[in-house]
Amino acid sequence: MSADGTTSNPSGRIVVVGNEKGGSGKSTVAMHLAIALIKAGQRVATIDLDSRQSTFTHYIENRFAWAQHIGRELEIPNHLYFTENTNNPTAEDEAADGKAFLDVVNARTGSNDFIVIDTPGHDSYVGRIAHSIADVLITPLNDSFVDLDVLATVDRETLAVTGPSHYSRMVEEARQQRLLHGNLATEWIVLRNRLSMLNSRNTRCVGEGLQKLSQMLNFRCAEGLAERVIFREFYPRGLTAFDAVDERTLGTRLTMSHVAARLEIENLVTVLGLRGSATSGRPTGNSRAAA
Repeated sequence: MSADGTTSNPSGRIVVVGNEKGGSGKSTVAMHLAIALIKAGQRVATIDLDSRQSTFTHYIENRFAWAQHIGRELEIPNHLYFTENTNNPTAEDEAADGKAFLDVVNARTGSNDFIVIDTPGHDSYVGRIAHSIADVLITPLNDSFVDLDVLATVDRETLAVTGPSHYSRMVEEARQQRLLHGNLATEWIVLRNRLSMLNSRNTRCVGEGLQKLSQMLNFRCAEGLAERVIFREFYPRGLTAFDAVDERTLGTRLTMSHVAARLEIENLVTVLGLRGSATSGRPTGNSRAAA
């Protein structure tokens, strides 16, 4: 990827997990996707752009430490924590950050099948660049009008979607920039997380709004992750629903919640359709942590 956003080495597909609202499940989705791809035989690099929270980085650090603790091998992606200048950056600071980020991405595209990038839950210069180079953009969205606000404007009386909001406009600008540089269009997928089991008016209205918006902005909707405590319990040990379900690896007794979470994630990865989109069967080149 060159400084102007053009692709210099197309071998590594860039998957960006983005949403300018915190708490939408970006890091959980990014981690599960990275591990799923490694287990499918892909070479995976990961980049954390959230210099405030660093949740993705902490997730991977927890995984490394847990692998050492239990004395077992766990797949670890080739990870980088990228620090952006957020202290009143000048135009020169932003340009330097942008170039450094693109250099990092370019250095990894040749040796990896996928690069999974987790972006911060707020607007940032490097985050916008990440969106502009994404082959696939995944936007987790909690199933509520509070979260829908980043994607759409809503009529307060009818609750109908009336147009795109700030994040949607940023994504559209990023996609247009990508096309101007001769790259293929970004595939945009919006994941509806924390879907209610009840057929409430809120659920129906949010669903109808997303369907309307998907036609306006050319993205597809998919069901994401339910509100399961097990996903929160995975984090301190760096585990995912794809890891072995024995008690030693999990550090606890296997429950139906583990099984349900695994099925849910398997369905999600199948819907995303990424595991078979790069040459598989090669050595992954990803490190494994063990005691």
